[in-house]
Amino acid sequence: MASEAHGAEEGGLVFHPMDQFIIKPLFGGDTIAWYTVTNATLWMALSVVAVIVLMVLGTRSRAIVPSRSQSIGELAYGFIYKMVEDVAGKDAIKFFPYIMTLFMFIVMANFLGLLPMSFTTTSHFAVTVVLALMVFLTVTIVGFVKNGVGFLGLFWVSSAPLALRPILAIIELISYFVRPVSHSIRLAGNVMAGHAVIKVFAGFAAIAVVSPVSVVAITAMYGLEVLVAFIQAYVFTILTCVYLKDALHPSH
Repeated sequence: MASEAHGAEEGGLVFHPMDQFIIKPLFGGDTIAWYTVTNATLWMALSVVAVIVLMVLGTRSRAIVPSRSQSIGELAYGFIYKMVEDVAGKDAIKFFPYIMTLFMFIVMANFLGLLPMSFTTTSHFAVTVVLALMVFLTVTIVGFVKNGVGFLGLFWVSSAPLALRPILAIIELISYFVRPVSHSIRLAGNVMAGHAVIKVFAGFAAIAVVSPVSVVAITAMYGLEVLVAFIQAYVFTILTCVYLKDALHPSH
């Protein structure tokens, strides 16, 4: 087995699918400080620029017959606006700009990460955890500001038998603080897994016998990842709306 592994290494068949997620300084060197410009910094900045180009520059003409960029921008606007209104209620519309920004950044980062030689920023927990914590803190602050102590009614299941209410309150409290964890892991985990699988299939493409199968598998996985890029942005956004609804209307 050792000799086979050595032979495979010599033949160039050893690959590391997780290497694509390594954060590296953009201008060389090995040390990464808080001010270091990295590949992650670059692709996050490109995601922001892409959002600005689409939503600001792409829609500035406001033509009666819209261009492609204007059509995409208007579809995204209407899609998220209706989501916020339907899920969180009309009183949540004031938070639409924030939720729209979240969705557009995530979906752009996901799609840019599918480009060859790119870096997928949403595959890193450092990014998704910050996004999830921003949502968690916003929802919690809004809940207490709007409802005061009444926000704690979110954890008190008044419809349950009295003896079970304290136990359910503890469960509800734990699940509430687990929200940012599941919120962030769901996005980063799905994006990372898909990219890693594509890299594995790409590694097998070097073997002539299985290369046709590998190419087909890569194509299928890439198509799936395009779908996942949108779905994960949608899931993150709709969960944000659900959490916002709890903050605005906390009683069970």
